[in-house]
Amino acid sequence: MKKTLTLLTTLLLTATAQAAGTVGTTFPADFPVIEDATLQKPVIGFGAAGPVARVPVILLHGNNDVPYATPCSATNGKIQALAQYLADNGYTPGELWGLGYQGDQCDLAGDNTRRARIGHTNQANVPDLRRFVAAVLAYTGATQVDIVGHSLGGTLAREWMRQDRATKTVRRLVSIDSPHHGIINCSPDPANYYQLPDFGGFTPSSDVCQELGSPNTPFLQQLNGPGGAGELAGSTKTLVIRNADTSFVYFSAQDGFFTPVPAMDRDGQPNDFSGSALLKGAKTVNLTGQGAFDPVLGSAHLGILNSPAAWQATLDFLKR
Repeated sequence: MKKTLTLLTTLLLTATAQAAGTVGTTFPADFPVIEDATLQKPVIGFGAAGPVARVPVILLHGNNDVPYATPCSATNGKIQALAQYLADNGYTPGELWGLGYQGDQCDLAGDNTRRARIGHTNQANVPDLRRFVAAVLAYTGATQVDIVGHSLGGTLAREWMRQDRATKTVRRLVSIDSPHHGIINCSPDPANYYQLPDFGGFTPSSDVCQELGSPNTPFLQQLNGPGGAGELAGSTKTLVIRNADTSFVYFSAQDGFFTPVPAMDRDGQPNDFSGSALLKGAKTVNLTGQGAFDPVLGSAHLGILNSPAAWQATLDFLKR
């Protein structure tokens, strides 16, 4: 009898997992075609038709990433794995949507400095996110969305929310290691190898560094408000998940493959970016050792998106 019950329990759990479905790499056939404002081609991403009982979740990758692995970015796209974790734990595929707001990254093959140019900035991608959120709301019939953003995806979400005063539209925001107070990769110091074309061309005057090269850029001053007054605004509940030990975009420390660069801003001034991912007043989960979850480069900044601890913290926060 005990064996029979065990078998029945196993079968039930298996059936439940299968019922959750698989997060794919396409949109439903009747989902609106949204043109990427920078690339002038349809955005890529994922979503599905089907039942929607929970608030739909929109997942946003970071700079130089994709919503799922593509031929030109075969080791990236881990935001899809996070979506699959949510599907395996109660969400339906119809409640999970991913936006690839920078395309499949194939354009980088001809010019690696595109990584730091206008098409990879927050402001250039707000129109894509604006249209995508509107399309998801209309398609699902929902009145709100939750957003999970890794790295640039977190600041992109906040900039769209600021521009459109959309805090009532976003019920919950999960920011995973996002550059709310700038990045360390933009200084004019010769030791900052990210300035080199092969490493993305993150020079002080590049478009991304004009946005994020210092906590005092006009973009971040506007995003965060005077004295940080705008970091948490409106009714949106926010969770920050961050690396507390190393992250190549914030810490002057080894991060897997990435050797440290000086803790200096785009103006050549010393600056501690290690707290950049924090938001005043937000619930915060500090993680360490996340490089273990990046099997290619051993980087904590990339590994945290593929981390069971980050996935579980995201799920717990969204299910409240």
